[in-house]
Amino acid sequence: MLDVDPRKVIALILGGGRGTRLYPLTQHRAKPAVPLAAKYRLIDIPISNCIHSNINKIFVLTQFLSNSLHRHIRQTYRFDHFSGGYVELMAAQQSMEGGTDWYEGTADAVRKNLQHLDQRGIEYILILSGDQLYRMNYLDMLRTHVLNRADVTIAALPVERKAAKALGVMRCDRHGRVTGFLEKPQTDQELDMVKMDTAWMTAQGLDCQGRECLASMGLYIFNRELLVEILNKTNYQDFGKEVFPAAIRSRKVQVHLFDDYWEDIGTIRAFYEANLQ
Repeated sequence: MLDVDPRKVIALILGGGRGTRLYPLTQHRAKPAVPLAAKYRLIDIPISNCIHSNINKIFVLTQFLSNSLHRHIRQTYRFDHFSGGYVELMAAQQSMEGGTDWYEGTADAVRKNLQHLDQRGIEYILILSGDQLYRMNYLDMLRTHVLNRADVTIAALPVERKAAKALGVMRCDRHGRVTGFLEKPQTDQELDMVKMDTAWMTAQGLDCQGRECLASMGLYIFNRELLVEILNKTNYQDFGKEVFPAAIRSRKVQVHLFDDYWEDIGTIRAFYEANLQ
């Protein structure tokens, strides 16, 4: 197994927007601070995955009702002084770059915090979502990234066509290199453009069962230098709509296949069903 060093990774967890689809749960708290299964918060999922992957340099980017989130992180995550680890909350009002305080998209949120990525020994940036329920060892994804000498790696999950309409969908070649990316395809024609060969996915160990689309899980690994270059030279605001389509044309974007439980908790129904499960 390829040996990778988690000390070379910084994780950025995107706290999301106002969380209007989870209202009233988000009336007085940030979306990542919403309780889950009575004793956890949504933010605990990506942070726990990081810690169990031995990645202990973690920033949480948020901008709405961040007090509850800050209180939870301060009381829950404490590292000893010798590990060099931390979980820090980066609220939008603390960033004065770019001419505005508010994050204007996922890529813009990272752009406004680039100064925190300039650390000695950091080679990779792991970008995560703060409102998903799953379990993953991020070092497996890093191995995929390093083994394929990728510039960017995107975690992907096989889904049915109906579910693909709410997600970013990728098409890749037989080596797993992403050749196309379409954000939330709505028509059959758009879905046909990005559907995958299920025989290929089965050969990769995926149990497709009618799931012919590869959807982005919202988990990305960038080479640090490339991410800094892209965000400094462009005004892209969103990863799915702008950064990835441009990167696919000029860089090596690799897919990391994942086939286990994953749920995007973006609505009250999804929140209710995830708690029951």
